[in-house]
Amino acid sequence: MELQKALEILIMAGQLILGLSILVGLHEWGHMAAAKLFGMRVEKYFIGFPPKIFSFQKGETEYGIGAIPLGGFVKISGMIDESMDTEAMNQEPQPWEFRSKPAWQRLIVMLGGIIVNVVVGIIIFIAIAYHDGRQFLSIDEVNKYGIVAGELAQEIGLKTGDKIVRVNGKPFTDFSDVISSEVFLGSNSSYTVDRNGQDVQIEIPNNFIEKLSDPDEKRNFIRAMEPFKIAELIPGMPAEKAGVEVGDQITSINGTPIRFFHELQAELEKLKGKEAVLVVQRGGAQKSLKAAITEDGTLGFYPESLLHSTVVQYTFGEAVAIGTENAFGVVYNNIKGFGKIFRGEVSASKALSGPIGIARMFGGVWDWGRFWQLTGLLSMVLAFMNALPIPALDGGHAVILSYEIISGRKPSDKFLENAQKVGMVLLLGLMAFAIFNDVWKAVF
Repeated sequence: MELQKALEILIMAGQLILGLSILVGLHEWGHMAAAKLFGMRVEKYFIGFPPKIFSFQKGETEYGIGAIPLGGFVKISGMIDESMDTEAMNQEPQPWEFRSKPAWQRLIVMLGGIIVNVVVGIIIFIAIAYHDGRQFLSIDEVNKYGIVAGELAQEIGLKTGDKIVRVNGKPFTDFSDVISSEVFLGSNSSYTVDRNGQDVQIEIPNNFIEKLSDPDEKRNFIRAMEPFKIAELIPGMPAEKAGVEVGDQITSINGTPIRFFHELQAELEKLKGKEAVLVVQRGGAQKSLKAAITEDGTLGFYPESLLHSTVVQYTFGEAVAIGTENAFGVVYNNIKGFGKIFRGEVSASKALSGPIGIARMFGGVWDWGRFWQLTGLLSMVLAFMNALPIPALDGGHAVILSYEIISGRKPSDKFLENAQKVGMVLLLGLMAFAIFNDVWKAVF
């Protein structure tokens, strides 16, 4: 099992590095393309931070890959950036330098990365909508049996078997709406549940989202009660060794009736490292099998839910509209999330994630659908974060250039250097906080 966990960590890291490399590479390409369009000299284009792994020279530009895959950069001649090359800035401006060009051109260069990330994010969301359509569990299907209330769901008053009939007082069709951003990023949210024929109102605390910062907690918060069958066996694991077959339905374990997957999970938790008798339904007949439960409380199979999903396919035109709406919804949710932090409803340490937290979102199984969904989300988040008016970020440069365009006065190089230093300190501090916060949450 230790080997499996190590493999999951490698898969998480691999997905994070690939996703960030694609997005950072395209972001920096946006800056470089705009700079070259206006005749500026681009000295370096790197994905990843130093130390350098390898590079090659093409024309005036050195292209390379750095060893730290958490960002990237372009070095444009005559621009005050993180390299803080003040010696070059003390020389006479040259026609090919960033500082020699009109302010409107410099503004477009600074916004180039943000624009590319927005376009890429929209394209990814459109492609997902067109290729996959929309697959969801309807609330009518879930309410055949009700929900499984996890520990956090029980804290706010939900119970296993409840049937959620309204969210924020409104009827809904998609079961995923119960954990939507509208619920957790809004204020005074609530569920109305049918409990044994009685309507019960469940209030959701405004700071509840910080308890769901752990992906496992969010995944187990509310689930559907799902009848299931065996979809796939893991080679060499107890289920396969016991003679379980694909398509079997487990109906009892050690005499305890099993109808839903969460019931099986609960029984396996009690039987860690022990032998158990399984009764499976196979082709109209029942078979009794002996299986040794692992120390982790698993049998070694992937289940298939017997609840029926609803699938809606979109035309290309519909996918464009829905994909664009979903992409900008990411930005809107980030704004609402920051609003909750600034209002003191949630703590920054609970709400913010660094590279470890993002890697955990990808998960330990390489799923291309989830990979592109998260990459599209990260592309929009990267655009939003870079647009913040913080010195050293694209948004900070854009604010200064906008001031120059409006006022007609260019800030001094000394002011720009000091602003860059302040911005770098803020960014490095934020990065250190995010990484430390990730480690703290993972350990404690």
